[in-house]
Amino acid sequence: MPTKRTEPAATVPKNYEGVVNLITREYANLSTGFQQIARFLTQNPNVVALESINAVAAKCRTHPSSLVRFAQNLGYSGFKQLQSVFQTRLATAAPGFRERISALEIELSRNKDHGSLGYLRDLVVRDMAALQDLLEVISEKTLADTAKLLVQAETIYIAGQLRSEPIASLLRYLLTMLRRRIVLLDPAGGLAQEMATTMTNRDVLIAIAFRHYAKEVVVISDVAVTNGTSIIAITDSQLSPLAKDARTLFTIPEDEYLFSRSLAAPMCLVQCIAMATAALLQPGRDSTPRIPTVTEMAHDRTSAQRRRQRHSSKR
Repeated sequence: MPTKRTEPAATVPKNYEGVVNLITREYANLSTGFQQIARFLTQNPNVVALESINAVAAKCRTHPSSLVRFAQNLGYSGFKQLQSVFQTRLATAAPGFRERISALEIELSRNKDHGSLGYLRDLVVRDMAALQDLLEVISEKTLADTAKLLVQAETIYIAGQLRSEPIASLLRYLLTMLRRRIVLLDPAGGLAQEMATTMTNRDVLIAIAFRHYAKEVVVISDVAVTNGTSIIAITDSQLSPLAKDARTLFTIPEDEYLFSRSLAAPMCLVQCIAMATAALLQPGRDSTPRIPTVTEMAHDRTSAQRRRQRHSSKR
């Protein structure tokens, strides 16, 4: 059990951002149980603010006394004082992920279906909530900084395995179509970590991992830090092992650790990252930046080849 902090309660953070920063600093030193509580509190702030300690504990799958000890470990007198910080956040905060789901479920309840169609309905509700939440948590500056890194990088390495593999593959496709030099660090052949050692300070690593974080992606991120490679992290929380060394960080909170967790939000995010990169690469374009498709590029190559053949035949 971690040692309880001895500083007086008056010195602990009085705003939500301060609490999150405090939890992030202390996270590595927390016990496994306290880390579980930390993840829940930072990803479900509205639940913490509005529900009783018993209800929060049940959703966090812990005992109410553990919440009290967690708060005291951070320097608060108890859970009630920590909860009051989360409650002050509600004055300006947008609805949380769970609240969005509840509102959407009420709206769609008239058409509630059972069986397989019911599964589809539940997935769509969660996707809609996740996409709405994405608009609240992603900033213009983070997108702009990320696009700049991708334009300036000599080589872009992408690491995303297990559930994150489709996200990594889509990003590789989009950035390849923008003529970026891409290396996908996939587990095929067991060489991903060895390939990662070739990264330099002129390169960028895009590391993608959600709870429970793929170990090889975390190791590759550590290699990037050693090599001075800038990291763009796409993950679920500031408490993620990818977050601490990220040059730019995208956090997409997730409600539950279920197999049915949606990829809609991270897929939408990587498409947006590609569009922001395309906009920097196409400065003279007045309309929305374009990312060509493989078919379009093949057609352009064929047309160019025919033009060269016609030009040669006229000589």
